Amino acid sequence: MKRYRVLVTGKNNLIIDNIFAQLGDVFDTICCSYRHVDRIRHIDLFKPDLFIICLNDESPEEMSSFAELKRLLTSNGVATVVIGKEEECELFERRAIQVADLILTRPINVERIRAEVLNLMEQFDKAKEQQAAMMEKLNVVKESQVKKHILVVDDDPLMLKVVKEYLGDAYQVATAISGKVAMKFLESKETNLILLDYEMPVENGKEVLQKIRNNEKLANVPVIFLTGVTDRGKLMEVLALQPQGYLLKPVDKEKLLGTIEKFIG
Repeated sequence: MKRYRVLVTGKNNLIIDNIFAQLGDVFDTICCSYRHVDRIRHIDLFKPDLFIICLNDESPEEMSSFAELKRLLTSNGVATVVIGKEEECELFERRAIQVADLILTRPINVERIRAEVLNLMEQFDKAKEQQAAMMEKLNVVKESQVKKHILVVDDDPLMLKVVKEYLGDAYQVATAISGKVAMKFLESKETNLILLDYEMPVENGKEVLQKIRNNEKLANVPVIFLTGVTDRGKLMEVLALQPQGYLLKPVDKEKLLGTIEKFIG
């Protein structure tokens, strides 16, 4: 059976002693004083699953002081139980509104306290599991909403501008005016896909692709060539380099987006 960390406070020493003596099999229990600072310190340090308040003729002011703990208890996911005479519990509810998750009225024996509290903790555990599952789903959704990154490499500034405008709504886009600039960028940054101009001065697309494929960190990044070559023989040379695809210039926006989506969504 799961053991719960329990912080106990209040003036009813008999109930507190019974909790310590008879519920040790399910509760790891410590007691704190009525000082407000002491309660806060115990909640912060002990990090209880459960906070039990054992009433015994507390003044209305003393009961009201528990309302100040509500935010701390809620933010830490701590269940709160109040045990007292019927009139004490009614006054507590008026003075410390919505602090108690469970109210048990005396006379009450320890076995009933055990059963009621364990039922409450089961409900809390289920609620925490549901909240954790919901947060996990939200994180998955957030991750799926993060834009994928594309690096566009082309020696034509106008081409870079056009492609960035085409892709900017759906993807994060970085541009490089040469293969050298692109490789420098990739030394410290990651990308999900590279759009690579086939015909560039100094270092052409073929040479840049070879560098990418020879780099262990980049070897599996999809590369799509951008080319103005329409000659069939030249196109066969492009395909022989085994890029993930190629697109003819001028690039059609819908075709560009459709091609990219095949590889990175």
